Amino acid sequence: MIRLTQTVQKGGCAAKISAEVLRETLGKIDFSSKDPNVLIDGRDFDDAGIYRISDEVALVQTLDFFTPIVDTPFLFGQIAAANALSDVYAMGGKPKTCMAILAFPLATLDPEIMTEVLKGAQSKIAESGSTLVGGHSIDDDTLKFGLSVTGLVHPKKMWTNQNAKPGDVLILTKGLGTGTLTAGLKNSDYTETQIQDALDSMTLLNDTSGLISEEISHHIHAATDITGFGLLGHAMQVAKASKASLKIQFSKLPILELALDSIRADNLTKAHRSNRSYTSKHLKMSASLDSAQEQILFDPQTSGGLLLSVSANIAEKMVLELKKKFKYARVIGSVEPTVTHLIEIQD
Repeated sequence: MIRLTQTVQKGGCAAKISAEVLRETLGKIDFSSKDPNVLIDGRDFDDAGIYRISDEVALVQTLDFFTPIVDTPFLFGQIAAANALSDVYAMGGKPKTCMAILAFPLATLDPEIMTEVLKGAQSKIAESGSTLVGGHSIDDDTLKFGLSVTGLVHPKKMWTNQNAKPGDVLILTKGLGTGTLTAGLKNSDYTETQIQDALDSMTLLNDTSGLISEEISHHIHAATDITGFGLLGHAMQVAKASKASLKIQFSKLPILELALDSIRADNLTKAHRSNRSYTSKHLKMSASLDSAQEQILFDPQTSGGLLLSVSANIAEKMVLELKKKFKYARVIGSVEPTVTHLIEIQD
């Protein structure tokens, strides 16, 4: 049996272009539009674009694809789909249609692998209530797969990374550590069975509908999902866009089973280094952490959790609702007025 992780150099969201290079490149692009219906564009590095159709309906548009992060084709399809769908959920939207993006090496892999990847993706698309309506494929040297997703959201109920307010509380819905654990899988330190906790997390859809009541949903002021730039990279983008500072308590962070052991076994990626470099100038480290604990802060997540900035008075109630689906959901910090640093890590 071919192990998909052995056919590529980098897998999952760890294969993303580094945040520093991406910011420098995109900083040279003019995202401004004269169209007043463009509500969210690329300027604040949000999770998706939003275009208003009417006073009641706006489109949420995103796409995401990457190389294999696991060895089982069906599972790879599930993770890639859940990861792409997550961007719509991070904007408060509901996915409606999906289009597949597929690069496949016909010279080296059995086409049945392609079928299994698509079947895995379709299982998550169906679970989300959206529909696979088409896509595009090419014959390439390495397998890459993902989705372009279109969703819907009410223009006055959309979530963005721009409105975290001082006094808010930060909630994270999933555990950290998928980057190091899948690096360990690629390095043959672990089997898929041994990292089942991480696989369950990556295939879990970030759909909070039916969990967060209408009564408290309007208390969510900002949101993002944690992916390739790690917890601190995406938290920093929330802080920048919101013109605020974030305090994160390390002792409250949810960490996946075996994740710290995997880091101590040196299962690291280039993204661990680039994520640290991306955030270091804006980070105050007040906590006393060992090197593995520090690395988990920069661990590149694939299909990671939602980071929510919510009113403090409803935070515990929201966590209780989220825990019905997200076992790792918990309060991890707070939003503070702007200071010299964007993020502070406390014990």
